[in-house]
Amino acid sequence: MSISDLYSSGKHKQEIGHFSNIVKMAKVNGKISKEEEALLIKSAKKLHITVEEFTAILNNPEKFPLNSPVNYEERIERLYFLTKMILVDGEVDTLQVKLLRKVAIGLHFPFDNVDKVCDEAILLVRNENDLVNFTAAIKKVNSI
Repeated sequence: MSISDLYSSGKHKQEIGHFSNIVKMAKVNGKISKEEEALLIKSAKKLHITVEEFTAILNNPEKFPLNSPVNYEERIERLYFLTKMILVDGEVDTLQVKLLRKVAIGLHFPFDNVDKVCDEAILLVRNENDLVNFTAAIKKVNSI
């Protein structure tokens, strides 16, 4: 196995972990709306998730670990897409916010600042900020 194979499989594990978190956000209220389903399909394609992986993750997202990226920019991007999933159907569920905060801690956002980061993330996505503006604002809120 070459070093590039190791990297790509590690990267794919991160993508699977990220996708499982997106699925958890969609399923937190017990049902997946049509808007959430469309975003799941789009996310799966972007993350190179196979049909078999998609089905397995959809059936049991808890089985797949987070595998947080090391790169700060990628962690912010993950937060962005998770926040988009919360707001895709126009509703913000308390359980979704609670899960977002847990995932943000798993993404290595500081525990003492995670509420502020997540509240800002929700506000930014609700106001339709793109990833570039979202990243800049989260860095500012997170003081990095």
